[in-house]
Amino acid sequence: MVKLNFDENKCLACETRDCLTKCQYLDMDAEEAGAEMEKIIAGKDSRVLHECRTCYACEEYCPMGNHPFYLIVQRQEELNIPPLPEPIIKQGVQLGIPFRGDPEIEEIGGRVLNMGVFSPLTHLARGKLFEGLTLMSTDSRKMHHFFCQLMYLHFARTSVINERLPAVIDTILAYKPTEVVHFHDECYGAYTSYAPAFGIEVPFKSIHLFEHLYHRLLELKDQIRPLNYKVAYQRPCSSRLSPDGHAYVDKIFDLVGVKHVEREYVDENALCCGSTILSQRQEGSRRYCLELQKKNIADMKQAGAELCIFNCPACMQTIGKQVAENGIMPIWMSDLCRMAIGEKPD
Repeated sequence: MVKLNFDENKCLACETRDCLTKCQYLDMDAEEAGAEMEKIIAGKDSRVLHECRTCYACEEYCPMGNHPFYLIVQRQEELNIPPLPEPIIKQGVQLGIPFRGDPEIEEIGGRVLNMGVFSPLTHLARGKLFEGLTLMSTDSRKMHHFFCQLMYLHFARTSVINERLPAVIDTILAYKPTEVVHFHDECYGAYTSYAPAFGIEVPFKSIHLFEHLYHRLLELKDQIRPLNYKVAYQRPCSSRLSPDGHAYVDKIFDLVGVKHVEREYVDENALCCGSTILSQRQEGSRRYCLELQKKNIADMKQAGAELCIFNCPACMQTIGKQVAENGIMPIWMSDLCRMAIGEKPD
């Protein structure tokens, strides 16, 4: 039986309560945050369980490395305080059911690329930056076999993730990879943050897409021509589970010759795209989400960004059009890198 590795003594000894006091969506001082965390640890109701916007950020804010967000989601499920309406949850959990084993799987070995459920976006993984990297599957009919299930954190369903994730791991293992490059932050976070937190074994090495891109750019450094754009980066919520991957953002920008503009909502202070907030149960969620998006894009514009760099398909789908309507070109990180080495994105 999987169990969350959460040390309540560490949490109770924490004086800053950064996990909640730094939250962009809760207004809470250290004293109140401590009282609310004590309730959550004890399995009691808390305003946090009702007001959480499921942005994952408290996982990054916690100075103790103690998984407060996973605990919050677990308590939401146990106390039946779902962040989304029940019909959406019931429908959503039916979409990503994995399977164990597939007679059509052929061993690949070596370093492979896991697109997760984003097989329709394999055009983002072409060219010199991806040479020698084998896609596990380009068949969109099978894409849910690689679905890491972490989306269900937004649904307050850790039980679903814990039941299904081992089957996804088995499927990936069938390809006999030595290393797995994960296209999406959520997949990388599933195997490097969530699985270890719940004691789920991951027998392969995970590599963040940005780490892969950075090292390939170094190998192709002689072909890089500085792009000379001012850029903003839309940090996805799941990036909070992998700050080591996020650290490559500025390293890549430096290599390809773009300037990361200085703005308020960046790095730890980043605002999510709002895709899940739109459907949440709290009164006024849609209005709140639109205000959040407006504030985020206005910040990019005021900082003088010419491009907005995306890696998360949900972020691109949610605010990409609005970004463009404000005179800022939305572009994928991999396409930005391809442009820098003279390749025209598809």
